[in-house]
Amino acid sequence: MASVSVRANDAAVNESRTAYAGSVQIGRGAIADVAADSTTIVVANHGDGSVTVVRPDTVAAPAVVDVAGEPTAIALAEDRAYVVTGTAEVDTVVVVDTRANAVLASYPLAFTATAVEVSRDGKRAYVARTGNDHVDIAVIDTTAERVGTIDIPAGIGASIDGLRIAASGRELYAAVTTVTGSRLLMIDTETATVRKSLSIGAPIRDLALTKTAAYVLTSDLTALGAIVVVDLAAFAVTGTVAAGALPIQMALSADGSRAYVVDYDQVSVLCTVTNDVLETITVGSRPTALALSGQGDRLYVADVDGRITAFRVTPPSPMYSPFEAVAFPEARQLEPVGV
Repeated sequence: MASVSVRANDAAVNESRTAYAGSVQIGRGAIADVAADSTTIVVANHGDGSVTVVRPDTVAAPAVVDVAGEPTAIALAEDRAYVVTGTAEVDTVVVVDTRANAVLASYPLAFTATAVEVSRDGKRAYVARTGNDHVDIAVIDTTAERVGTIDIPAGIGASIDGLRIAASGRELYAAVTTVTGSRLLMIDTETATVRKSLSIGAPIRDLALTKTAAYVLTSDLTALGAIVVVDLAAFAVTGTVAAGALPIQMALSADGSRAYVVDYDQVSVLCTVTNDVLETITVGSRPTALALSGQGDRLYVADVDGRITAFRVTPPSPMYSPFEAVAFPEARQLEPVGV
């Protein structure tokens, strides 16, 4: 298998808690996105027109589900994966039952879909869309099977690069990048209106939430990578953490103390309290996406060669995991996904 390493920086060696925990070869080409909860990992096989469902608590072979078009983004809720796919004709949200490994529904969309988020109960999916001269958010009511729209005042050349919903479900946060800068928007999900707007600056690559703060990953050639920390109550910037040179995606621990950032050919583990780079993770191939498990004690790193590598990481607080003994066993590699 490819070389895997975790290197702790000298200044943070006592904080090093990350360790290799196993890997699985998906074998369907480069992975565009990965999402995980407490029992399931779902992988977007971009060039294969499929997603792969992995259950790390079992030794069963991963299941492959064909979807309509090339998958680019995934959100999970209630044993459902909401997968954004694209073809030359149309972008679609495909709903996959991750227990039955089957497609449940498809929602064709106008314009180009750029991000997806879903409420915790799975009743609403939010899809960011970019048209010729505007951006908006499609709201899919999965119970009534209706699609509504939230208009976003952004102008020509804008895109929505991240969506995250608050635990209450009442606020949706959208990361919007335009030709002149970027902004974080707070949207009331009941009235479908933008309530607050905050200037961020550099182009936004990803967005994560805790109960009290938003963490906005940005990067450009001048300022390089940074995580902008926003206090949600005051809706104001409270700090900035350096985040490498070319970051593209981020996963955040539940307490916000650790940020795991895909930075070109490595994953950086950042302490958002001290601004230290604690560790650098490499997996032998260029990483493309990552996700934390629902318990927060596993980090899954996807790469261009179609492999998922798992690492044990420090959870936000002590917790019991019923899958500790068998998740991604080191002594036994899972078999590659069959054709």
